[in-house]
Amino acid sequence: MDLILASTSPYRQLLLKRLQIPFRCEAPDVDEARLAGESASTLADRLARAKAQDVARKFPDALVIGSDQVASIDGRCIGKPGTHDVATKQLLDSSGKQVDFYTGLAVIGKDAGFIQSLVEQFSVVFRTLTGSEIEVYLKKEQPYDCAGSFKCEGLGIALFEKMIGNDPTTLEGLPLIATCRLLTAAGLPILK
Repeated sequence: MDLILASTSPYRQLLLKRLQIPFRCEAPDVDEARLAGESASTLADRLARAKAQDVARKFPDALVIGSDQVASIDGRCIGKPGTHDVATKQLLDSSGKQVDFYTGLAVIGKDAGFIQSLVEQFSVVFRTLTGSEIEVYLKKEQPYDCAGSFKCEGLGIALFEKMIGNDPTTLEGLPLIATCRLLTAAGLPILK
């Protein structure tokens, strides 16, 4: 069975490689704009489904994985910072607070009639950060393409007081425990 990751994210590719199953990547064509009043969880679910559906339309005989992640501080959605200034503001806003990450996951086998999706939550509680710590961190890691302005698999771990959740790969952008469960349900067991 052909497995496709509907993503060009190098982070999701590295995560999926951990499962040691062959796959390829295809870029989905999806508008990622948030709809008015849409919660972080609903947005992550909608985008994960849309990405998987877009690629599944092009490759109906494949099994397609779609995923998307949305971060939320005090109920306000935040995305990838893109710039140093935005990253600084995001980390200042996160200082001493809990930030919730919602990672949507969808697995679609169009020809097989398989469609399942879910949203996993993972939260981090930030230490109270100084401006100097934020500046040093951003200069060293430059996480401008990461929701929340950090890389937990790197130096970003030094920003946290604690992590809350069932699967730390959820925070990295692809919840592997849930991915294994959905792939198995779709007929592609990981340990066969």
